[in-house]
Amino acid sequence: MAFNGTWKIDRSENYEKFMEVMGVNVMKRKLGAHDNLKITIQQDGNKFTVKESSNFRTIEIEFTLGVNFEYSLADGTELTGSWNMEGNKLVGTFTRKDNGKTLTAYREIVGDELVQTYIYEGVEAKRFFKR
Repeated sequence: MAFNGTWKIDRSENYEKFMEVMGVNVMKRKLGAHDNLKITIQQDGNKFTVKESSNFRTIEIEFTLGVNFEYSLADGTELTGSWNMEGNKLVGTFTRKDNGKTLTAYREIVGDELVQTYIYEGVEAKRFFKR
């Protein structure tokens, strides 16, 4: 339940490069780097409700650990995959519908921050959120 709460983006590392490798055009990369993302997470056992609010969209996602679901990124990229818990870390493994390549995501609490790590085609980016 450590994930519960509202988290606001504080800073990012290598996020523009990650978006470039994902195929996001330069204009959307510039906007995405300053999206003012806020994530609200509510965990109830193995079920999660995640509300993502940014300058571009607000979306609510519900998922159960280990159960595949479909998801669209803010740039329209469609994915299918699931989140699982490994220790105290949420691990997401998603497959892009357009090219079959894998996007891996991690969410973990480090100190007083929520750290999201994304890995795609060997490029790693991190986004740091504070309550």
